[in-house]
Amino acid sequence: MREFVVEADGGSRGNPGPAGYGAVVSDAATGETLAEAAEFIGVATNNVAEYRGLLAGLRAARELDPEARVYVRMDSKLVVEQMSGRWKIKHPAMKPLAAEAATVFPPGQVTYEWIPRERNTHADRLANEAMDAGSRGEPWSPTTSRAALDTPRATPAAPLPEGPPGDATAGAARVRAAMAPRPGTAAPGGTGPAGTARGRGAEDASGEDASGEGPLAERGADTHGGRAAGPSGDGTSGDGTSGAAPTGRASGRRPAEHAAAEDDRAAGASGEGPAVGTGDGAGAGASAVSRPATDTPARDAGTDADGPGGALAADADRRAAQAVTTPSSGWAPADMGAPATFVLLRHGETPLTPQKRFSGSRGSDPSLSGIGREQAERTAAALARRGTVQAVVASPLARTRETAGIVAARLGLDVTVEDGLRETDFGAWEGLTFGEVRERYPEDLDAWLASPDAEPTGGGESFAATAARVAQARDKLLAEYRGRTVLLVTHVTPVKTLIRLALGAPPEALFRMELSAASLSAVAYYADGNASVRLFNDTSHLRPSY
Repeated sequence: MREFVVEADGGSRGNPGPAGYGAVVSDAATGETLAEAAEFIGVATNNVAEYRGLLAGLRAARELDPEARVYVRMDSKLVVEQMSGRWKIKHPAMKPLAAEAATVFPPGQVTYEWIPRERNTHADRLANEAMDAGSRGEPWSPTTSRAALDTPRATPAAPLPEGPPGDATAGAARVRAAMAPRPGTAAPGGTGPAGTARGRGAEDASGEDASGEGPLAERGADTHGGRAAGPSGDGTSGDGTSGAAPTGRASGRRPAEHAAAEDDRAAGASGEGPAVGTGDGAGAGASAVSRPATDTPARDAGTDADGPGGALAADADRRAAQAVTTPSSGWAPADMGAPATFVLLRHGETPLTPQKRFSGSRGSDPSLSGIGREQAERTAAALARRGTVQAVVASPLARTRETAGIVAARLGLDVTVEDGLRETDFGAWEGLTFGEVRERYPEDLDAWLASPDAEPTGGGESFAATAARVAQARDKLLAEYRGRTVLLVTHVTPVKTLIRLALGAPPEALFRMELSAASLSAVAYYADGNASVRLFNDTSHLRPSY
């Protein structure tokens, strides 16, 4: 199956005002530009223009191959969240555009990702060219467009390393690429690299975005999934959650310079813990289109349902490893400034934890037990003493939201929900112990343990899919919280996946990790693409002090 990347943008000089859009379709593997589209659409708002750009990009991709897998990347969080189904659409001008966009390709064939504006330069230039042409009373013409010339061709940020890739290996390759000279740079256009004159300061905060389009109610069910202790069939409980999209940035953040202090403290924190762990405007008009000629928990006793044995599929693992929040072109020298630091908190115990049952995103969504709430309180007190967390993000399931709420209340912060931090969906295994799964679905269990591409019985989620999803959520959060320290309240599979990718370790390394309930881990991410694991499975804050 072919894979395309669609980058789209739209702008309005007045909001509403003279508006236009731009879209570009490129080959996901090579970065080659396959098609461009742009059009002046008259008077419209920013958001309507962005939706028109999305429609044009999707249509151009469909003309190339209606069976292709499409990855849409836009710098409009509103459009991305609404098309992903996480935010409601209330504005009458955008509803029909969103509905039409959803029908260009079959459901599940298109995914959406938010990217920083500086990474959407090509589509931005096309939108500006369309608006410039409209101001002259002319249609946009691909023959006079300079957008492709002024934007470096999208290429992989670094050569793919051999063997199982991960953040560490990809980051090192990016550093080498940063030191090598790059042929050609983006020529300064009349509007600059990302110079759409569109009153952008109000986007996603006011105007169209304040009209009621916001995050849907939190949804999804957590699955406190039991995971295999080993071939013998002994099971250990694992938990999974399903989360919703971010609802916005948390208030009451402390200064970003505290991030470095937390990194130092986290590096020296104890990793001791229990020997046994527990286990989400106008209708589309005709546009000119041109085509250039040319994840996973460990299996040792005491951890939640992590992942099966074997290596992740090369394509899924490579995509997860490559997806880091660094520009795909125009590299600057390696950045070793203040990193974005993710403090990873596994939620507290639930009634299912001691029973070692699979509890993923399709299960009964249990709340914390009394022990779990006490663990959350102890964690909150420890993090308050450190004083470095500036935002709290959680998976949407009950146990993670409850844990996050206890911690956030102590820190004076709000909780943002992120769907990508949910645990794996364990399908028909939800609520069962490992031994019960072995008895009822022996063949499915063997396949699941042998390959990360295998799905649990009943259409659950493979660990390869979980890894790709977690990596995408990581990148979105890194883009939003650059240089800050963020507490991610999630589950075993996401935590171990983030650790593995940061280390550049092979997939089987997941089976060498143990993660306890309410444990803390930490990873620092630098702008040059490198990551540094600062802490893993710290439970020192859970021990009573006398």
